[in-house]
Parts: sequence; C-alpha cells; structure tokens
Amino acid sequence: MIECITLEKPVQDATIMAAKRLALAYLRTSSSSNVGEDKDSDKRQLAAIREFARRASYEIVLPPYYDAAVSGADQIAGRPGFSAMLTYMREHPEVRTVLVENASRFARDLAVQITGHDLLKSMGIDLVPVDAPGYFIEETPTATLVRNVLGAVSQFQKDALVQQLRAARERKRVVNGKCGGRLSHAEAHPETVQLARSLRWINKRMRKMRTLREIAAELAVRGHLSSSGKPFGPSAIKAMLTR
Repeated sequence: MIECITLEKPVQDATIMAAKRLALAYLRTSSSSNVGEDKDSDKRQLAAIREFARRASYEIVLPPYYDAAVSGADQIAGRPGFSAMLTYMREHPEVRTVLVENASRFARDLAVQITGHDLLKSMGIDLVPVDAPGYFIEETPTATLVRNVLGAVSQFQKDALVQQLRAARERKRVVNGKCGGRLSHAEAHPETVQLARSLRWINKRMRKMRTLREIAAELAVRGHLSSSGKPFGPSAIKAMLTR
C-alpha cells in the first residue's frame, strides 16, 4: 500500500499551472523502523523537496509518492509507489519532473540509479535530486564506466544464451536427426511414407522395383495426395524413401 503525506491540493487552474513547472515528489525510506507517524524520515525529505520547489519555481501537483520500507537497491519498476507515479505521469504528459531529496533516495545502488535514470530519460522525465539538481545531467566518469560495464554484461548474457540455444539444437539433431525447420514427410505424413516404402519393391528377390512415378500413382489411387491435392512428385517420393 502506498503511504502518502498530505500536501497542497492538486493544481486545477490552468493559469496557475502555466506559471510554474509541474513536478511530483518521491520519497523512500529503507528501514521499517523509520516508518510511522512518530518518525521524521518522510517529513524531512518532503521539507527539503518543498523548499527547493519554492526556490526553483516548481509546483508539486499531488501528495508525494512514498515507498516505505523499500530498499534502495530494489529496481524502480518493482516499487509500488514509484510504479504508481509512472502510471500517473503516462496519463499526464504535462508533468515531466520528479523531485527527490537526494540521489540515494531514488536508489542507493549506483547501477540501479543509472539504469533507472536512463529509463526515466527515455520517457522524457527529468529526475532532480534537490541537494544536487545537476547530478543526473552531468556525465561523470563513474556513470560512464557503470554504463559500459552494464552494456558488456548484457552483451555477454546475450552471447551466452545464443551459445546455449545452439548447443541445445545440436543435441536435438544428434537424437532426432534434425532440429527446427520444415517438417519432413516422415513427420508430416508417417502413414504415407510407410506405404511408399512398402510399394518400392515389386519383387525384392528379383530386384524388381517400381519407379518413383509408379509409386506416386499408386499412392494417389489409395488416397494419399500432396497438400495441393495432387499426386506427389518424384522428388517427394525420393525423400520418403530416403531413411
């Protein structure tokens, strides 16, 4: 359940909304021992955000979204408060800024910070830590390093998956003789193939056999036709006879 702190009412007047930049406030507290009416974590965060909003001419349009007792290492998509906030922003494109007390309130884990910020950036959302407004705008060497490492890990996982799938296909080929692709005649028409093979020899002892066209004609007489409704061609009969 998302806990919210009472804040000023949502802005309704269009002229007031146009006067200031619109924003939402996001709060997060890691430990459940710091959550409750008698605790000040959320109150302190909100006070800092409101003071910055006043100085920087932001209008906070809703009560804050608050993830109570949520780890800073958790991915943002798995946080109920943050997910609800993103849902609101998808439905209200006029609000494109999220204010947080500091970067660690958004995420304590650096990789989560960077990937989470990149997600917001792709959605056209600005994330502003009020103690350092340019934190996510400046491209630091550390942020670049982490992005490169994450990209390398992602590529490694992709390559490893490709190799695993290739090995699985090879194992299947060893067992079944094939893997994927178009169904063979034996797989698609097992009864037809069995009959075609039985028709191959007129007299095996005398080494007397039917031609491919004769087998196709005999199959047609017995109701075994290709998918087009015509007798099988010589190449199809040859494939059926090849084990």
